[in-house]
Amino acid sequence: MSLTPQKANWAPVLVLGSLWGLSEAALGMYLRQCASTMSGSLMTGAALFFIAAAWAVSPRARTIAAMIGLAAGFKLFDALLLGLPVLHGAIGNPIFAIVMEGAAFGLIVSVVSRSVAGKTLGQGLSGGLAALVAVNLFPLVKFATGVPACVTGTSYPLSLYYAPIAIALSALTVPLGLRAGQALAALETRPAARRWLSPAAVAASAGALALLRLL
Repeated sequence: MSLTPQKANWAPVLVLGSLWGLSEAALGMYLRQCASTMSGSLMTGAALFFIAAAWAVSPRARTIAAMIGLAAGFKLFDALLLGLPVLHGAIGNPIFAIVMEGAAFGLIVSVVSRSVAGKTLGQGLSGGLAALVAVNLFPLVKFATGVPACVTGTSYPLSLYYAPIAIALSALTVPLGLRAGQALAALETRPAARRWLSPAAVAASAGALALLRLL
């Protein structure tokens, strides 16, 4: 799946990656070890919104890698604020989820044809498939961090139990993300004097995260 423009446009990617990282911290604000019920599914839908938006701005693999790096960086900053080790369940496991969501999106967009990707239904299908891949990969987290995925009362991974919610939500958020990314990219064609807003958004997001943890 490929969308124009093809030229790398890093300023909007900085904004989107920072907002994704901030949303991960905000949604997981009250989580210290495990996800709560369907919270992980909501995070998956949100993650794929931001990744799709960045893809619309710059459809290339390094854009996804940059988004993963930015979101993971915010989780590491959160670990510093909370005084938690990187491999703590509230830090390492979300970072693993971030990586899997980015990888899943990259896999799906690489196999979906341009004609399908150009249609809203095709974009929704791509979002649902990316979520399906991501939630099925997440139980492997115990091999990466040593902390098993959160489970239901029957020891079934929450990521799989609530997979239908993640899939349905992502089928909506990916088309919306693509449109949001196109709108953000259009703003970057305006005078260069306004482009300082992108790095400012990174600083503002980091500041907002620090403020949330101080409240």
